Amino acid sequence: MSVLDGPHDRVTVQQAAARTGHSGAEADSGDAVLLDVREPQEWQAGHAPRAVHLSLSALTAGAGLPAEAQARLLIVICRSGNRSRRAAELLSAQGVEAVDVIGGMQDWIRAGLPVVDALGEDGTVA
Repeated sequence: MSVLDGPHDRVTVQQAAARTGHSGAEADSGDAVLLDVREPQEWQAGHAPRAVHLSLSALTAGAGLPAEAQARLLIVICRSGNRSRRAAELLSAQGVEAVDVIGGMQDWIRAGLPVVDALGEDGTVA
């Protein structure tokens, strides 16, 4: 079954990790980009390795997608899933293939998935 079955689908952290290359032996082999839409201070405290950052506030202000996120499936994540859902809906309305992560970074860290800070050390979810 495809991760994308509708215009505003949601995925679990396990599905997100598998699609973005964050789960075990599949590391670095994902076919999607994890787009973190939290604010800069949240991103700096802790984010998934190799995730791309663009805050929801910047996105709603008209900022373009970072180069790494263009023309790719975007799996959008925030702290709990609320901002990522809004961001995925906004991106989808712009013709971007995007889904959001249920439970966000809180569920990501609960699932034991990797989180690094701005220096590449062990991070936390702020």
